[in-house]
Amino acid sequence: MVESKHTSAHVTSFAECDVTNLVLWRDKIKKEFEKRENEKITFTPLFIEAVIKCLKKYPWLNSSVDGDKIIIKKDINIGMATALPNGNLIVPVIRNADQLNLVGITKQVNGLANNARNGKLKPDDTVGGTFTLTNVGSFGSIMGTPIINQPQVAIMAVGAIKKRPVVIETPQGDSIAIRHMMYISLSY
Repeated sequence: MVESKHTSAHVTSFAECDVTNLVLWRDKIKKEFEKRENEKITFTPLFIEAVIKCLKKYPWLNSSVDGDKIIIKKDINIGMATALPNGNLIVPVIRNADQLNLVGITKQVNGLANNARNGKLKPDDTVGGTFTLTNVGSFGSIMGTPIINQPQVAIMAVGAIKKRPVVIETPQGDSIAIRHMMYISLSY
């Protein structure tokens, strides 16, 4: 990670997101999803699906730097930072993630996370990522400043989802409501 900072100086930008609709949708479908697919659906596959859509719109974030050349990757291979039992992190990769639907992404996320926790990842499972997502919220943090996983050019962190009062703007006027809020940070 220290080498990453020396390889590519980077900054981090933060945004606050209202994820209320996402939380309510997941709460509504998670039991049926698990029954139908035999998989638990966490927020990670949902965030990965959103990242994929963004990378298609902004392909420069799905690239690497080689000397003075920017190499935009045609494949979207999402690394997902995963905690190991000893507290260290490893980044298994979902290859061609943009070719998967939500069920496929969920199965990949759960399979790779389980393999990481049980020491069953293969060396090939951790190479070839083109963009990484890390969930600092799983440690209770509301935000973080992730370090780029080289040779990628960006990494996104999602923080803990917390209920907070926020101002809601509508055509009928402003109001205050309790919403599920989350910070995201992008180091690039």
